[in-house]
Amino acid sequence: MTTDLQPKFVTEGATKRIPTDVAQEILRTVASIEYGSIEIVIHEGKVVQIECREKIRVNQSGSGRKTSKS
Repeated sequence: MTTDLQPKFVTEGATKRIPTDVAQEILRTVASIEYGSIEIVIHEGKVVQIECREKIRVNQSGSGRKTSKS
C-alpha cells in the first residue's frame, strides 16, 4: 500500500494547531493497519496519545490470517 503522508486534508489554520510530526504519526498509524481502530486522545486542545487496536481476521478453519478482502 502506498500512502502519501502529507496532511492534505487539514486546513491551513488547523496545521498551526496540529504539529506536522503528530499528523504524520496519525497517518502512519492509519496506513499500518488493515482492520481495527485508532483512538486519538486530546487534552487541552493537544494530541497527547494515539491508540491503535489492530484486529486479526482468521479463516473459517481458524488457521492463519485472512488475506483477501470481501
